[in-house]
Amino acid sequence: MIDLEKENVYKGIPAAPGIKIANAFLFKKEIEKVTDEAITNVDEAIGNFTEALAKSKKELAKVFSLAVDKLGRKRAALFEAQIMILDDPVLVNRIIDRIRAEKKNSEFIVNDEISKYQDIMTLSHEQYMRERSQDIEDIKNRIIRNIRKKKWKSRISTGEVILVSNSLTPADTVLFSRMNVTGYITNFGGLTSHAAIVARSLNVPAIVGLHDATENIKNSDKVIIDGFNGIVIVNPDDEQLLHYQRKLKKLEVVNIELAKLRDLPAETLDGKKIDILANLDLNEEIELIIQNGAEGVGLMRTEQIFQEYDSFPSEDEQSEVYSNYAEKLYPLPLTIRAFDIGGDKVLPVDVQEPNPMLGWRGIRFLLDNEELFRTQIRAVLKSSIHKNIKFMIPMVSSVSEIELTKELIAKCMAELILEKIPFDEHLELGIMIEVPSAALMIKEFAEDVDFFSIGTNDLIQYLLAVDRGNDIVTNQYQGFHPAVIRTLNFIINEAKKTKTKVSLCGEMAADYKAIPLLVGLGLDSISVSGSVIPHAKKIIRSLNYSEISVFVSQCLKCKTEKEIHDKLDKFYSDNFSESSNEFYSN
Repeated sequence: MIDLEKENVYKGIPAAPGIKIANAFLFKKEIEKVTDEAITNVDEAIGNFTEALAKSKKELAKVFSLAVDKLGRKRAALFEAQIMILDDPVLVNRIIDRIRAEKKNSEFIVNDEISKYQDIMTLSHEQYMRERSQDIEDIKNRIIRNIRKKKWKSRISTGEVILVSNSLTPADTVLFSRMNVTGYITNFGGLTSHAAIVARSLNVPAIVGLHDATENIKNSDKVIIDGFNGIVIVNPDDEQLLHYQRKLKKLEVVNIELAKLRDLPAETLDGKKIDILANLDLNEEIELIIQNGAEGVGLMRTEQIFQEYDSFPSEDEQSEVYSNYAEKLYPLPLTIRAFDIGGDKVLPVDVQEPNPMLGWRGIRFLLDNEELFRTQIRAVLKSSIHKNIKFMIPMVSSVSEIELTKELIAKCMAELILEKIPFDEHLELGIMIEVPSAALMIKEFAEDVDFFSIGTNDLIQYLLAVDRGNDIVTNQYQGFHPAVIRTLNFIINEAKKTKTKVSLCGEMAADYKAIPLLVGLGLDSISVSGSVIPHAKKIIRSLNYSEISVFVSQCLKCKTEKEIHDKLDKFYSDNFSESSNEFYSN
């Protein structure tokens, strides 16, 4: 165990698993300072601007070509979108007209005009929109840099480095993927940030959301990045360095052991079988999911899969994607979640809500946008001919929402029968348990659905009245809060009484420390990111279900989160082998 209270230890969001020890490369974007200066040669200023615009397009075209190779064409389409912004005649003409009218230098006009769009995104309630504001920042700085005829310089040495930055733009992450970057640390960003997405795709450990990483880490500092636990250690002392050097050696052994577990069941020492499914967010993850021996996909976040599309995908576009995944996984199940739009995810319409997390989101939005919902339902049904697809509804809070959804599904089925299009007439329907009202009504919901999936990300924030996207109250978002553990216990027990299948697909399932607790609560299934599957299987195969059940009954009596944490730490120390305990705990 290491002391997490030492001054050189920092905690962030674990975005991609893995451990690395390397020197830090502090990537600070050169902020192009612009001044409000008058000009005398308007034509020259406009000429400099148009030349910079053309050069910026060429640069992004090169990045796009590289991104296609690294990330696939759909995700690389983001760079095509950036090029389209540079081609926007309204924006370009507006900048040229202002240079002529105001006789100000072109850098100032470009900065002022493009910043208007960026400010709108930065002030958004939605995390996705705030992260995309960095894309606009990249376009703006690129044009200004090219007006001044400066070049992008990485200055990365030939050795392996851990990249430390305030944030990373799409272009940055793609360009750095060609270099010796073995880990990412950023001040800002979440699990949907570009640093996180690229790191997961390239299997590089990453920690995001540290807030002050660029202040506390200097260029060439020795850094330890622990992507399993979200820990960063700067200039480690001998004890810390030895601890993680031993962990790296153990990791090499563990990876060999994990490869041997691929075709073995996730079964406790006394025979309790746990199904380990995968969460699917990116097209690039499907191969890793299959490779790591997932028993199917427990959560396909369709709003993530289709986020690069210019508009909502058509029925045929969706059907093609769903069918492709279903065929690759067959005969294993593919659980497709209906578009979970709103809250911290961007809406397809311009709606400003004072509290979007409690507003027009999930099933509420879908039922109010019936045509969009029908399109997805029909696409799911058309893709279900192999009978391994399940459909799941997000953010359900009342029985009426389930009834209305089932009516809509029945209408879509009737249409397909008339059109003589085959589908699975016994398609299983499930709901996400993310709202306290849903947790309390498991018995009633079980009469109308085939399965439940617990979404701990939202359930925790609603139970504790803590906005998970609000940095001010981050420490109040407690996954091991006694109220959370007791609520999970209630949900699982009520589901079992009704003989309804229940899984857990939130980030809590990927927390190695939480896995024994979830198994002891009686879960039969968890759904995690593809990279977590082998580690989760190893932990489960080290447990004794009868013992962990007794242990969890003690945790349910705890009054504070700290008590539960302490019990789990002691449980690992007492019951796991030295190598497992050292690797999966701090």
